[in-house]
Amino acid sequence: MPTTSSPELDAPAAGVQDPEGRPAGAPSAKVRAGGDAAGLGRARAAAFITPAMLLIAAFLLFPALWTIYLGLTDYKLTGIAAADPQVVGLDNFKNALDDDRFGNSMWLTLQYVLGSAVIGQCVLGFAIAWLMRERRGALRRLVEALLLLAWVLPGSVVTFLWIALLDRDHGSLNALLQTPGTAWLLEYPMASIIVFNIWRGAAFSMMLYAAAIGNVPPSHLESARLAGASTWQQLRDVVLPRIKGHILTNLLLISLWTFNDFTPFLLTAGGPEDKTEIMPVFIYKLALNSGELGFGAAISVLMLLFNLVIALVYVRMLRQRKDDTA
Repeated sequence: MPTTSSPELDAPAAGVQDPEGRPAGAPSAKVRAGGDAAGLGRARAAAFITPAMLLIAAFLLFPALWTIYLGLTDYKLTGIAAADPQVVGLDNFKNALDDDRFGNSMWLTLQYVLGSAVIGQCVLGFAIAWLMRERRGALRRLVEALLLLAWVLPGSVVTFLWIALLDRDHGSLNALLQTPGTAWLLEYPMASIIVFNIWRGAAFSMMLYAAAIGNVPPSHLESARLAGASTWQQLRDVVLPRIKGHILTNLLLISLWTFNDFTPFLLTAGGPEDKTEIMPVFIYKLALNSGELGFGAAISVLMLLFNLVIALVYVRMLRQRKDDTA
């Protein structure tokens, strides 16, 4: 015969104590004293997180503070300024903003990010994920394997493959297109590194979008299909609104990664004539090749600020989306 329960029956009996001698349901002494529910205590909890905090301080916090300090000095790799650097305040930052090379590098970086990340990787990754959403079998596995292979290969290996592909005399691309003698890296340097980075990074966008599209309820798509919606209308009215958060997250990550990408240096070394000298390459050549560590550090700080601006824009867009859907 089923039994019924009531608050009076479910409540602990008066005077009943747990094994620690306190009334049943009462918080433990450690929790009342400001400890934690796991019973570690503050000292042992601090001991657990201390190694991680030390690593963060050693490899993130200290280098960041050291870079800011160097940006305020005239520190150089060699010479008197290397032995006795002087604090110059904000002069390096002012000189960077007035430097035509800095402006050119920033403009090239924006082209690189917009072309290869925002437009290239995002659009190509979504297109592949959408086209492969209902595919099963060998074709889908082959496409995913090829994209993932491009993503996981080391940058040096990928660069060697692309140099062989784009070579003027014996390149595979010229053989396929019947364009002998075309020097792609010299005639189309910026387009070459943009396509190169799209090929390398499209796999991440594809995987993220494939997971997002997979979470769209099939009943919603079926309802739209029965209502006479075309494929484009299903995509516009059903899929995109539901995965907008994934799109913004993907754009944030690939924009930051591409903004700080150094791999094109292996392909063009910033040339020809600085036409592919994106910001990481410019800082490397300025700080290590020219020895102007202080000036290079100041540009690195400016680059960090640009990264923060990009992140804040995307975070604000994500927050606004959550407010709209709340």
